[in-house]
Amino acid sequence: MGSFTQLNYHIVFSTKYRRPAISADLQARLYEYLGGTIRGRKGQSIEIGGTRDHVHILTKLLPTLAVADVIRDLKANSSKWISELPGTRFPFEWQKGYSAFTVSYSQIDAVQRYIRDQAEHHRTKSCQEEYVEFLKRHNVEFRLEYLFEGEHHG
Repeated sequence: MGSFTQLNYHIVFSTKYRRPAISADLQARLYEYLGGTIRGRKGQSIEIGGTRDHVHILTKLLPTLAVADVIRDLKANSSKWISELPGTRFPFEWQKGYSAFTVSYSQIDAVQRYIRDQAEHHRTKSCQEEYVEFLKRHNVEFRLEYLFEGEHHG
């Protein structure tokens, strides 16, 4: 018998210090670049979206790939690509960490809609508020003081 998998992930990562560094005209090109990186790893890009300071990626990956390795490649390759674009005034950087959640096949459509509606979500909720809600919803333990690079909470 062969091996059969359906390994879907919702990945989220932010710009360094959540700077609004992803301009509207860069977004579509960045999402295409990220999708190309996923396809280069023989993965399937299902939906990519976000705002000026973070991205959401819904992807299907092969079982031979470690999620951390794919995310490392996504961040390293895209930050280098953005930094080398004409007119870029300073090196582009992603925040060190990331979040990755498995997604049941039955929830793919709902997660796709959620990613497509990022601009709408963030009219009423900050990236930080969304992220904390996300972690709580997925029962991920965290300490707020270590959650966001460059910020102190108390």
